[in-house]
Amino acid sequence: MKELNISFGKLLSTATVLLGMLAPQAGHAQQQKAASLTKYVDPFIGTGFHGHVFLGANVPFGAVQLGPSNISQGWDWCSGYHISDSTIVGFQHTHLSGTGIGDLGDVSLMPTTGVIKTMKGSIKNMESGYVSKFSHKEETARPGYYAVKLKRYDVGVRLTTTKRVGFHEYTFPKTNDAHVIIDLQEGLCWDSPVNTYLHQVNDSTIAGYRFSKGWAPDQRIYFTAIFSKPIKTFAVYDTTALKPGTSLQGRKVKGVASFLTTAGEKVLVKVGISPVSEGNALGNIKAELPGWGFDRTVAAADAAWNQELQKVMVRTPDEKKKKIFYTAMYHTMIAPSIFNDHNGDYWGTDKQVHNKAGFTNLTTFSLWDTYRAAHPMYTLLQPEKVSDMVNSMLAIYKQQGSLPMWHLMGNETYCMVGYSAVPVLADAILKGFKGFDVSVAYEAMKATAMRDSLGIKFVKQLGYIPADSLAQSVSLGMEYAIDDWCLAQVAKKLGKQQDFEYFSKRGQNYRNYYDAKAGFMRGRLSADKWRTPYSPFISIHERGDFTEGNGWQYTWLVPQDVERLMSMLGGEQRFTQKLDSLFIAEGDMGKERSPDISGLIGQYAHGNEPSHHVTYLYAYAGQSWKTAEKVRYIMNHFYTDKTDGIIGNEDVGQMSSWYVLSSLGFYPVNPANGNYVFGSPLFNEATIRLPGGKSMRLTAHNNNDQNIYIQRVTLNGKNYTRSYITYADLMKGGELIFEMGNKPNKAWGRSMQDRPKSVTLTTASVK
Repeated sequence: MKELNISFGKLLSTATVLLGMLAPQAGHAQQQKAASLTKYVDPFIGTGFHGHVFLGANVPFGAVQLGPSNISQGWDWCSGYHISDSTIVGFQHTHLSGTGIGDLGDVSLMPTTGVIKTMKGSIKNMESGYVSKFSHKEETARPGYYAVKLKRYDVGVRLTTTKRVGFHEYTFPKTNDAHVIIDLQEGLCWDSPVNTYLHQVNDSTIAGYRFSKGWAPDQRIYFTAIFSKPIKTFAVYDTTALKPGTSLQGRKVKGVASFLTTAGEKVLVKVGISPVSEGNALGNIKAELPGWGFDRTVAAADAAWNQELQKVMVRTPDEKKKKIFYTAMYHTMIAPSIFNDHNGDYWGTDKQVHNKAGFTNLTTFSLWDTYRAAHPMYTLLQPEKVSDMVNSMLAIYKQQGSLPMWHLMGNETYCMVGYSAVPVLADAILKGFKGFDVSVAYEAMKATAMRDSLGIKFVKQLGYIPADSLAQSVSLGMEYAIDDWCLAQVAKKLGKQQDFEYFSKRGQNYRNYYDAKAGFMRGRLSADKWRTPYSPFISIHERGDFTEGNGWQYTWLVPQDVERLMSMLGGEQRFTQKLDSLFIAEGDMGKERSPDISGLIGQYAHGNEPSHHVTYLYAYAGQSWKTAEKVRYIMNHFYTDKTDGIIGNEDVGQMSSWYVLSSLGFYPVNPANGNYVFGSPLFNEATIRLPGGKSMRLTAHNNNDQNIYIQRVTLNGKNYTRSYITYADLMKGGELIFEMGNKPNKAWGRSMQDRPKSVTLTTASVK
């Protein structure tokens, strides 16, 4: 799918799965047989265009993302793999999914035959290294499983995982020179080794570590690899130089385990990883994968994915939509990823080992993206994991003095703008989640918001960030206003009236970036001076006033205070007229625009997160039918079942979370007020499995690609006139019925009392 720049007016008239044990539990096997949903997941969706998704084997939220990496590098290879490529340089145990960052790619294994080569080679001269070509026709991927044939070596590769262990199966031809290269130099394009170590433990075990520097400035991973047959010889290399002995420490250490194999002989390798030690990596293997049953491990991984996917059961005659939906669900569960060992140990941002944590420590928090929809979705579909996410963030706060911005493998990357952990914590507190210390959470939120760094000093002093003081000042300030509003609501809940008033005022600081004469948000230099020249179309990547966007897009980034935004823009009529204009405005964004600005409808950019709530703003003006038009169009055109089926950078589940929630019929415009605004349900029926044996059944009568407009809603048999539903009502369970039609019911959701509001409503208590 090419980037679409579209004028909308022209186009629209429980049981726990014990992974790797001798067999999956019978209950899970029966559950899978009754409703196998992994068959609808296509991990290749998003491997084309700019989707950047991970391709390989993993389990839900697992520490291991085991998959192939291509020899090519560049922005479209941030995950290590792009569907346009047909080369493989190794199978690596950590990958990011859907980011614009080429980091990780740790502990690379590559099976080869023939003459030993320890460098991967190059695109121009592949014979100089060990890289192999492959055919996509001989490649298979499904949840928890990946397989490919390496053409150069006639070696079949199959991969699966448990939470912390990668499981490799290599089928070799008959040869005296079968090898498995362990390359600790090799990582993804931003990642470079700092200190690596390999040593042979015994005739079938290799262990070591890889410390590297990339986007995560101090990344550390330990591993232990156990082979299914004795190693004939093991040699260590410093880049290409063979060194004596069977152990080596240096920057670019390689190891080669060699075997004599018969035709079709399978060599299996179990690789445990740990952020703490080789011993813990071995302990992870013993706990999660004590045996050698590869197919049983594949089945257990499949059962784990089915257990998660079955939390939402959709019914539709359109198999493609089912495929897109369950693939999107799958993408929302690649991260956050586990970052502790089976015994609870983990490596903190304070560069210390924390033993036997009482929670599952997590990493890979792309919070600027995921606070908008992914985390509000987790409170619905992953409530049992919310406290682990919160406790992980609170541990980071205790170790570094502030909540995470974009946390990766024990590192703060300080990426993107805002303190976007605050809405996530606020949402959990306001929804009544337990399992963490609310007083510590509030302390962490307030401490993070009261720093002087990252432009916050100006927020406290002036109420805005001068455009000549920091790049991306408008985006910084507007994200801070969202965060501060969320913090204010927690202060109110906790009875901290003074803090509530202070942060409520800061939550309105977005108004300081609005130029009434221009009609857009823009960079402010002083109380009476704006940055010039200015065009709402122009986007200057990194050094401009906006983060991956322009004035057209950021003018709407006020999900916490839509009513005042509406007033500021001139009232309801002018608000909707300007919102209409957003979807038809056409203009050049300039040569320095960010590649993240994709999926355009006029100036609306669905391929980037600041726009994700915008289609739902019509409901605040009593025009929910316009939301239905836009949302249904986006679902049908920007999400497909092809390899280029995600219109922008997937961003660690946020793009997919938008689709999952929107296809169910609602979306959390405000990330922390407990309201989910109705749009246009995609499926005839969907059932959400809730805690305590409850469920919420969503039924859309008379629903098809023409009947996209909600005519009437009932909740548990009673007429429901609001154009939104609360989290509390969703969690009670029951049945929500949408009556659909092919013409707008402009009266539905129009009255003021039925419109969504920027206030925190009564919430459910989640145990």
